[in-house]
Amino acid sequence: MKNSVATATIRVVLADDHDLVRSGIKALLTMVDGVEVVAEARDGRELVTLVESLRPDLVMTDISMPGMDGIAAIAEIRARMPEVRMLVLSMYDTVDFVKRAVASGACGYLMKDAPPFELEQSIRSVMATGTYFSPVIAQRLLQPSEPSASDELTDRQLEILKLIAQGKASKEIAFDLGLSSKTVDVHRARIMERLKLNDIASLTRYAVRKGLVNP
Repeated sequence: MKNSVATATIRVVLADDHDLVRSGIKALLTMVDGVEVVAEARDGRELVTLVESLRPDLVMTDISMPGMDGIAAIAEIRARMPEVRMLVLSMYDTVDFVKRAVASGACGYLMKDAPPFELEQSIRSVMATGTYFSPVIAQRLLQPSEPSASDELTDRQLEILKLIAQGKASKEIAFDLGLSSKTVDVHRARIMERLKLNDIASLTRYAVRKGLVNP
């Protein structure tokens, strides 16, 4: 039985670039008493526009989306509308992603494979206490921190690594940065040496894990 005392509906804007995933999450949310999905976005830019227009109570967003990603959208929403609470719903559980999300303005982080009851639990917790981290994420955050990418590489090496992870060849990187192809190759060799990685695929996985590029 519902409480006889009326409670305000929690208005949610949901963002995920996969229609099927977004529809599934919305279906679960419609079963939560007192929660209403007022709009859906497929990317970060659309999310920011909808939040600015609708001023919801809560944003639930994925991180990896085309164009403006979830992290950038969270930062922009926080800057413009700090009263809106933001909960990340992601398949990525690395500490780097969580810390980036929180630093940008997220107040909670939930895994996409979490049981349905945790979806409601996360919303109630974020609205009541201001934070929620799923158990697996909380456990990750308690573990000793790995060195950040900036701890391991120079600014120039980070710049080159991002371009490598985007699939660019040495000649393209050289053109973009105003360097010679030979200089780019030397930087790449030093990056691999510092990180103890032996191929481009491993460098790309490292860049994604450290949040240097979108998954």
